[in-house]
Amino acid sequence: MRKLSTLVVPGLVAVTLAAAPVLSNAYAAAGDSPSSPPSSDSSTKKGKKKSSSVSDPKFLAAYRTAYAAIYDKHDYTGAIDQLKSLRRDDVADIANLIGYSYRKLGDYQSSKVYYELALKDDPNHVRTWQYYGLWQLEQGNREQAQYHLGKIASLAGTGSAEYRSLAEALDKPTGATLVY
Repeated sequence: MRKLSTLVVPGLVAVTLAAAPVLSNAYAAAGDSPSSPPSSDSSTKKGKKKSSSVSDPKFLAAYRTAYAAIYDKHDYTGAIDQLKSLRRDDVADIANLIGYSYRKLGDYQSSKVYYELALKDDPNHVRTWQYYGLWQLEQGNREQAQYHLGKIASLAGTGSAEYRSLAEALDKPTGATLVY
């Protein structure tokens, strides 16, 4: 299955580029910028289609609404409900956003469950390694966060935004408040 984060939505590139200055200002400190919403591809692992096709316009609209609720409105509770209503929390991008939302709400146990679900679907999901690494730091697990940083380096390189974000967080002293 091609992952949602690797797909391109026609016309979305222009919208994303137009919004880039706003997003970079809003998320630059944290490096917690969002992945792009999915496109209309419906292929899955081994050629099988999952019950809720990502090519469904209603699915895509609901995903984009949840995405905006998280990154634009900071409505994490609403976004969790919206994402869960898609019934596709077995997809890395969706599980990761649910995990991120739970983490922002301070529900670390639920967040962990969804980060692990995301990595089960896609062990190479860089954004999940980044967010889960930040989760590890927030839990005081610096060694685990360092492991996540190494994983990001092997997948996306040390110049990636995900790597830089987690590396910057690791540079802060233990107990420092992470701002992102």
